[in-house]
Amino acid sequence: MNKRINIEEIEPAGYKSMFALEQYIATTKILKTHKELIKTRASQINGCAFCIDMHTKDARKHGETEQRIYLLNAWRETDFFTEEERVVLALTEEITLISQGGVSDETYQKAKAIFDDQYIAQLIMVVVAINGWNRISIATQKQPALDK
Repeated sequence: MNKRINIEEIEPAGYKSMFALEQYIATTKILKTHKELIKTRASQINGCAFCIDMHTKDARKHGETEQRIYLLNAWRETDFFTEEERVVLALTEEITLISQGGVSDETYQKAKAIFDDQYIAQLIMVVVAINGWNRISIATQKQPALDK
């Protein structure tokens, strides 16, 4: 791939703003499992190799299993994800694919039945953040480092 701009170097203030969003997310009560499921699933949908690599590694560090990571893109077809996680994944997909109908009333009502308003708002912010990072990484062709 051709080398593209490095936004962090060229527009450090913009990049710093994205990190400010990440710092906010770090202060939320969102479970690490939920964060990494969101970040990995959105990155899969968006096709962001850099972010998929980063967040599957982070998920494993936080105790996620290889099997669940491998099956994440087919989460509806397994019983490996809890009801909470299924709602988180549905929200992630519907927000990431916002132009395909947005967040359905069904998904939103399921989220309301499980989570309080603050947690839902925080989940939305995590999805928004990773979608931003995916777009930066894809647009600049940021590459994961090869594990040795």
